[in-house]
Amino acid sequence: MKDILEELEARRQTARQGGGQRRVDAQHARGKLTARERVELLLDEGSFEEFDTFVAHRCTDFGMEKDRPAGDGVVTGWGTINGRMVYVFSQDFTVFGGSLSETHAQKICKVMDMAVRNGAPIIGINDSGGARIQEGVASLAGYAEVFQRNIMASGVVPQISLIMGPCAGGAVYSPAMTDFIFMVKDTSYMFVTGPDVVKTVTNEMVTAEELGGASTHTKKSSVADGAFENDVEALFETRRLFDFLPLNNRDRAPTRPFFDDVARIEGSLDTLIPDNPNQPYDMKELIRKIADEGDFYELQKDFAGNIVTGFVRLEGQTVGVVANQPLVLAGCLDIDSSRKAARFVRFCDAFEIPILTFVDVPGFLPGTSQEYGGVIKHGAKLLFAYGEATVPKVTVITRKAYGGAYDVMASKHLRGDFNYAWPTAEIAVMGAKGATEILYRSELGDNDKIALRTKDYEDRFANPFVAAEKGFIDEVIMPHSTRKRVARAFASLRGKRLSNPWKKHDNIPL
Repeated sequence: MKDILEELEARRQTARQGGGQRRVDAQHARGKLTARERVELLLDEGSFEEFDTFVAHRCTDFGMEKDRPAGDGVVTGWGTINGRMVYVFSQDFTVFGGSLSETHAQKICKVMDMAVRNGAPIIGINDSGGARIQEGVASLAGYAEVFQRNIMASGVVPQISLIMGPCAGGAVYSPAMTDFIFMVKDTSYMFVTGPDVVKTVTNEMVTAEELGGASTHTKKSSVADGAFENDVEALFETRRLFDFLPLNNRDRAPTRPFFDDVARIEGSLDTLIPDNPNQPYDMKELIRKIADEGDFYELQKDFAGNIVTGFVRLEGQTVGVVANQPLVLAGCLDIDSSRKAARFVRFCDAFEIPILTFVDVPGFLPGTSQEYGGVIKHGAKLLFAYGEATVPKVTVITRKAYGGAYDVMASKHLRGDFNYAWPTAEIAVMGAKGATEILYRSELGDNDKIALRTKDYEDRFANPFVAAEKGFIDEVIMPHSTRKRVARAFASLRGKRLSNPWKKHDNIPL
């Protein structure tokens, strides 16, 4: 018996070493943690339960049968984050460069199947050279098996991808179908075709970092939701994000203890809106001042800054926030901001997370580049997402809500539950100057008359009361009481039940 126990421990020890000390040292020299170190940091101490420690590949071509390391380049299992269950897989770059083989894929598929069956999120840590060439089509089949599980898990359990090294070719499509992607600056990259292929086909000279680094995907492509300085920070931020999310689509997000008065009055909000309607202000200040303890977890903050998305807590409960940002493009909606917000709204609706919307939008961004780029269809994505959502929706219009953008931003007409406005709100088809020039075109030469007409239009429409008279606004509220009113609104909506007509699935304008 003793010999068997010693052999088990020896085998475990060998498996834990991955590709050996030399490769582990090389991984550390690049500023990267090993697969097991990442899992230990991500999960609660001592909570990790590993699966398939001794699985080895079955390839016999190209001399592969002589090298069959235990685990086959991926660590899989389950554990807890702050006591809540999560499944995890972590690719081991020290074993065959983390390349995906048939058995490697089977290990990942097993934990993904268990995650869906048991209703727990799945976190994938990607650090891989891609498909294992020696296995040919078997490794490609492995990718497709993983993709199918990403699709089946979508909207059922939250899926988070951490890119902590290379992720290229077909491998990128698994993270792309997950809910959140985090990258590490300077050590991770994602692209479908690498710099060498790009140079051969298009003659473009580009580095891996420029082509698919963390900066590219958080600022230009919007593929990633956040970029962090190193592995440790990325893992810590993943734990923080995880705390906002429910375990599955039949569960509610966790309620955390809070130490902030629900009825807290925030006097500074009464002066947040500048007297000059064309002067910007920081919408994030409002978000932080209404959140429990001022805690706001922002997503995609470096992309489409004209709209802000992220999570806060109100009375300890998770709420998704979408807000126009007047500091960027005056808060206009455009292609990028519509896509960013629509995806976030759909995630919240899929996982029963209430949505809070702050509106200060002068309209959609005009221009040929927007029209040629399909702003109509992209804007419709956000409209569709809000209209489809059945979760509690509370909207606060702080200043401008003009034209079609008023409709799109969770208006009463898209089944908004509570639609509030500040006294500074202006709800109209367009701004006073543009409206006056259309209504009184014959008087355009007379500046004094036009100024009077503009002032008259502002007096009549640059306020929330016309909309309130029609019932499109439920109440005009004082800015300082926003936290209290919004928190009470969500509290009253906890029993909300609303369902859409039966359908196989919708056909969102992609």
